[in-house]
Amino acid sequence: MRLFPALLLYRLLLPLLFIAAFPGWLVKMLRRGGFGTRLGERVAVYSTARDNEPKGAVHIHAISVGESLLALKLIRAWLVLEPARRFVLATGTATGHAVASTAGIQALRITYAPLDFPSMVRRYCKHFEPSQIVLIEGEAWPYLLFACRDRRIPVALVNARMSPRSSRRYRRFAAWVRPVFSLLDAVAIQEPEDAEIWRNLGVDRQRIHHTGSLKFDPGDGPRPAKRADFQDMLDAFGKQRPVILAASTHAGEDAWIASAIRDAVPNALPVIVPRHAERRAAVKNDLELAGFGVVMRSRFPSLCKLASSDDRPQVLLIDSTGELRDWTAHADVVIIGKSFFARGGQNPAEAILAGKPVICGPHMENFEPLASRLTAAHGCLRVVDQSGLHNAIISVMNSQTAVTMTRNAAQLLVRHDGATGRILTLLNTLSSMQK
Repeated sequence: MRLFPALLLYRLLLPLLFIAAFPGWLVKMLRRGGFGTRLGERVAVYSTARDNEPKGAVHIHAISVGESLLALKLIRAWLVLEPARRFVLATGTATGHAVASTAGIQALRITYAPLDFPSMVRRYCKHFEPSQIVLIEGEAWPYLLFACRDRRIPVALVNARMSPRSSRRYRRFAAWVRPVFSLLDAVAIQEPEDAEIWRNLGVDRQRIHHTGSLKFDPGDGPRPAKRADFQDMLDAFGKQRPVILAASTHAGEDAWIASAIRDAVPNALPVIVPRHAERRAAVKNDLELAGFGVVMRSRFPSLCKLASSDDRPQVLLIDSTGELRDWTAHADVVIIGKSFFARGGQNPAEAILAGKPVICGPHMENFEPLASRLTAAHGCLRVVDQSGLHNAIISVMNSQTAVTMTRNAAQLLVRHDGATGRILTLLNTLSSMQK
């Protein structure tokens, strides 16, 4: 065990990493509107008195928007079983905080997760006195885990995800990280083959539980659903036009995908949903340089005027946060972003649940083995270049091809059905064992 030298190295490096990351973090907060949202809670400075906080609540830590949406899904399901249960959702980003704040869950306390400095973690635990901490997908911070061990607060990692790249890196330094991961009281894994990874990282075999994916579980929560206001926006471009949606795009993909859509199906309306809404200006500029007229969702009242006075092919740019699920319901085809020029990919589950055919690029590392299984089962089309994307769009516009793909994809998600309930059973069992 290399606990002492590992903690010493971490203690020395953490301030340096914080200083290096701080300027970029400030820029992100400015872009995403994080200032003015109790940002002091990131350093465990609270404006709410301790006596007014929900002491003994379950704390769920979710770093970004994706994890926050999963946390909200888990909380809603938990409240169905235990309406009196209290929750605190701790996010790591301003966008995640914004999504949680607009979720409409009564009595949900939303805060920022503390930075992993010993003094900040201690203040956080003293201020809230959590009864249990649930980490979504990752972010097992050493000092948080040690503070919870000292206070006998159980910590579970659910929907545990380890990308191939992270797995290789952790394996290289396994002897150094095992003391940290061994502090987890439970790890809920998505696939049975993931168990070996977590055992090698120091998690006891008895604490690893195969539950399936919270992300891919259809559950009883809200499915992608059409909205009248969204349909009105689409109809303004022309009724009955095919809608091809590019979901969670990253830099460089927006105009590239829109151009493939224009060339493959000239009468289709490209709908571009960037992963980060603050990229709106850059995305608009790239699309215009590629010859498109761009209408931004945030400026929809002037849409009709813009569309009628512009002879260029039109693109609808969704520059909002937290709406992707329901936009997916309006699409005829969904193209997965961050899979062409960036590594990792984005979640195809919402498109599959909405019954839409899915096209993705070669880089879906963060969603393996699901992405490879979808491809092998003809549940999605995976392409490597713009020519391949052009041909794939034409192929899935065939109704029979689309029906076959969506049926095959839905069958693959069935194995995750009930994952939310299995995770809740695990968390409740863990909680009762600590009493």
